[in-house]
Amino acid sequence: MIRMRRLTDYGIVLLAHLARNPARAPCNARCLASEAHLPVPTVSKILKALARAGLLVAHRGVKGGFSLARRPEEISMAQIISAMEGPIAITECSDNVPGICELEPWCPVGANWQRINRAVRQALENIKLSEMTCSLRGGFPPLVARGKILESRREQ
Repeated sequence: MIRMRRLTDYGIVLLAHLARNPARAPCNARCLASEAHLPVPTVSKILKALARAGLLVAHRGVKGGFSLARRPEEISMAQIISAMEGPIAITECSDNVPGICELEPWCPVGANWQRINRAVRQALENIKLSEMTCSLRGGFPPLVARGKILESRREQ
């Protein structure tokens, strides 16, 4: 099973909360923890990691906290996942680091794993934080293709 860690999932949730903040005012860990229903120490740990990766800016002082370093439309899921997990690679050999596997010279599937990894990484690059702030509880938003709005399927 390919799975990201729970902290990465929480990081995406916290960034979505910050992206929804229309004033883009800094939010502190306690406030974000309350909104996301997460423990404050966990939120603090995640916010520090995201700030180290350059996705958040830390503000000091009485009204300090964290804010997005860029607009939500400029932050990709690949950047967030890489910040929390490290390089995106489905297998060790798909990270393009030569010599990581002793079977590399004879492996018949290595090139295909690299191809799959590039597709996954590209898909994650194409999904922006701004898209993650939209709730799909009321159904999927209309799909747009070549300037035309298409009907989305809804369960009857």
